[in-house]
Amino acid sequence: MRELSGWLKLVCTLWMAAAAAVHLYFGGFGFPEPIPMRGFHLLIFTPILFILYPANPKRSPMDRPSLLDWALAVLSAAPHAWVMWNWTAIADRMEYVDPFTPTMLVLGIICVLTLLEAIRRAVEPGLAWMIVISIAYMVWGHYLPGMFQSKVFQPEAIVEAIWLVPTSGGVYGPLTGIVATTIAVFIIFGAFMGGSGTGRLFSNFGAAVAGRYSGGPAKVAVVTSGLFGTMSGSSVSNVITTGAATIPLMKRVGFKPSIAGGIESAASVGGALMPPVMGAAAFVMAEITNIPYGEIVVAAAIGAVLYYFAILMAVHFEAKRAGINRMAEEDIPRWREVLADSHLLIPIAALVYLLMERWSGNFAAFSATLAMVALAMLRARTRMTWRTILASFANAGLTMAPLAVAIAGSGIVISALTETGLVVAFGGIIKQLAGGSLPILLVLLAAAVLILGMGLPTTPSYIIAAAIGVPQLIDMGQGLLASHMFIFYFAVLADVSPPVAAAAFAAAAIAKASPTITSLHATRLGIAGFTVGFAFIYDPGIMFQGGPVAIFMATAIQVAALTAIAAGYAGYLAAPLNPLLRLLVGGAGMAAAFWHGWSDVTRLAVVVLVLGAVYALQLAQSRRAVASLS
Repeated sequence: MRELSGWLKLVCTLWMAAAAAVHLYFGGFGFPEPIPMRGFHLLIFTPILFILYPANPKRSPMDRPSLLDWALAVLSAAPHAWVMWNWTAIADRMEYVDPFTPTMLVLGIICVLTLLEAIRRAVEPGLAWMIVISIAYMVWGHYLPGMFQSKVFQPEAIVEAIWLVPTSGGVYGPLTGIVATTIAVFIIFGAFMGGSGTGRLFSNFGAAVAGRYSGGPAKVAVVTSGLFGTMSGSSVSNVITTGAATIPLMKRVGFKPSIAGGIESAASVGGALMPPVMGAAAFVMAEITNIPYGEIVVAAAIGAVLYYFAILMAVHFEAKRAGINRMAEEDIPRWREVLADSHLLIPIAALVYLLMERWSGNFAAFSATLAMVALAMLRARTRMTWRTILASFANAGLTMAPLAVAIAGSGIVISALTETGLVVAFGGIIKQLAGGSLPILLVLLAAAVLILGMGLPTTPSYIIAAAIGVPQLIDMGQGLLASHMFIFYFAVLADVSPPVAAAAFAAAAIAKASPTITSLHATRLGIAGFTVGFAFIYDPGIMFQGGPVAIFMATAIQVAALTAIAAGYAGYLAAPLNPLLRLLVGGAGMAAAFWHGWSDVTRLAVVVLVLGAVYALQLAQSRRAVASLS
């Protein structure tokens, strides 16, 4: 992003702050009709991206926009301004029946081209290329043979489908609607959490809770990153925010650079899984499935805790094996320092309460944001000045702008997949390869989502994969929520899975380590994401379904399995594990997590017995060693 200064920096700051403030107002007092709301959302966020992001960071000016940037900013505004001006006519027209005029055609082409360039600059070139390929398929897909052959589309039909079909897909589809409403207000709430000092509360809490134990700095990184993730909305920004402090500290106490980066990136990615404020993909899930967001939060709770439990266990065993000690006493904040900011937890509790009471997500976030500002005023250390409030609004706008174009672009891909029937073709291929086997289907879908995640951010990756994979899972008798949660987890994990892992690469840059090795460690440490992802399908108790016994068994199996897997990976339980015991313990954990041919009781018994036997063996060996020395 450019480093602007002077009057232009002030104008952009005020622009972003005003855009966020208007979205917050709508969240509390009601949104306009869908079409003008989506038009306003894209009108206010697309042009600014050409001012803030250069076309080429190596060649373009980094302190000011070029004439081309100004021209693209103006050009990108035209289609959305036209939609807002003519929204009643657009709402009344019959899609694919009423004429698509030459004016609409020209404006639609301008909209798509400028959107592509904004995505390339501000989001991810891979997403821009996927959109181009999707449109190219609509143009030339009828030349392909077999199941990949699509029908012939006229240019007007293509532009209408990818631009102006508010009821199903494209730039103005429902995905843009959910970002312009609920997601936008939650992003504002997250920005105000940061501005009020909640970040300091999380950091101090993490250090106070975990700093006194073996590998203290790494455990602080895990706890802090999980809490930060509830408000950042981006795994990469989470890595940069918390990793700048935690990674050097982990290196200083003895963690290898690649392991320190892996710990931070695995912990940061998990923020998108952590209720009550999960990533944008969770809100999209609520829109796609018509399942209340509160139910999604409940279903995700155990899995998110297990994810961080697994990282903490891995860090603990790693630290024990390497002899890494606790944090220095002077670096650990006193509890009175933590409690001085504890009043900032009240707005978060209020948000959870409102969601559980089935209030709309946007009004819950609106109310929690106002409560955050009001409660922050109670103490001088957290009091928000007008400058802090302005900065919080501006930061929210800067987060919302790239997300706005990314989701609009994802709408184009979804429209192309559905209009051409390609989603059915992909589904058919995966179904054929699976051969009626649910385990094989799950492995294929997980691989597909991880591959998509190499070039796409989490939310677009989830949206596209869900369109292809969820119908296949439902056809095999799986529940709607479980199917979406499975896809969602692997879309999140793609940020740390090699060969291309955005969060792990950001952590590697801070740690000055190999990006590939760092991503491998991050994947190892985030193994719970893989086990929990499959548990959504096989162990519905993990989503609070099936009664107390089912919930207990599903959770207990995951806890025991993840403990064994972490010990096997690290090579330590009560003492260092030799290769044979390491294989035995890790194998028992993997079997309990993934081998669903056994009953739940058998899976739990196997891993608990192996852990208990190996632990007892190591304690006995340790006592004999002590006795022999005496």
